[in-house]
Amino acid sequence: MKKRNKGNAVNKIERMDIIIACVMILVIVLTLYPFLNVLAISLNEAVDTAKGGLHILPRAFTLDNYIEIFTRNDQLVRAFSNSVLRTLIGTLTGVMACSILAYVISRKDFIFRRHVSTLLVMTMYVSGGLIPSYMLIRGLGLINNFWVYIIPTLLSAYNVIVIRSFIDGLPDALEESAKIDGANDFTIFIKIILPLCLPVIATVALFIAVGQWNSWFDTYLYARSNQNLTTLQYELMKILDNASAQSGGSTVGKNDSLLQNKTAPEGIKMAITIIATVPILIVYPFLQKYFVSGLTLGAVKN
Repeated sequence: MKKRNKGNAVNKIERMDIIIACVMILVIVLTLYPFLNVLAISLNEAVDTAKGGLHILPRAFTLDNYIEIFTRNDQLVRAFSNSVLRTLIGTLTGVMACSILAYVISRKDFIFRRHVSTLLVMTMYVSGGLIPSYMLIRGLGLINNFWVYIIPTLLSAYNVIVIRSFIDGLPDALEESAKIDGANDFTIFIKIILPLCLPVIATVALFIAVGQWNSWFDTYLYARSNQNLTTLQYELMKILDNASAQSGGSTVGKNDSLLQNKTAPEGIKMAITIIATVPILIVYPFLQKYFVSGLTLGAVKN
């Protein structure tokens, strides 16, 4: 009787594993399909794309959409380097600034910690607006300056709160023992707090990097008159606007344009999406293992 009950339990577990596996496969398919569909359209000829019915594989393979993007715009290489540079510098400086402020307001002996935390939270709900922000940037002399990409984005209230919550979850005995050994606050932060905060720092670094890489509106506002400072996202946005403008007009005109040109706004749009997404997809697997732990551990206090 016991063997029969044990066999039934094993069968139930196996059936449950099969159900979970099927659900996970379905989730993977639903997650990957939109990306594969975008990739297929970006690699398909314009005339064939206009017929519709594309799924995950291109019917008429071509690289014309990507060639159109990179050959019609000589600024893309410089814009790509600017985007990479702002992402690297912005991520490093942003992580350090947020980490330092998070450590300061996590200290229980800091008498203004509650006031600073309140001011940080207020900035998440109340903004000065676009015009005051532009006047501030202009007053700081950051118009047409590379540092307009870095200095205004140094601090993020959300990132500071996430790191502070993680630090609050660390045992107080670590700092107390370090103080007994003669360590000052700077030594404690560099040698104890930062190494333990690696998961949440990696998570915040991913947030900042994605924001810096995808940003184009600050280029439009503050640096569009300087061709040496334009970013990849801004240049891709201009290409997309031009492609969309050229597709305007009657339906007959659109069909003639497709026959004469192997590219179309839809294909250009999808190619731009792939170009903007692939660098982040390459970076994400290296930080993914820290991503979940960085968000969850910081929410648990001792």
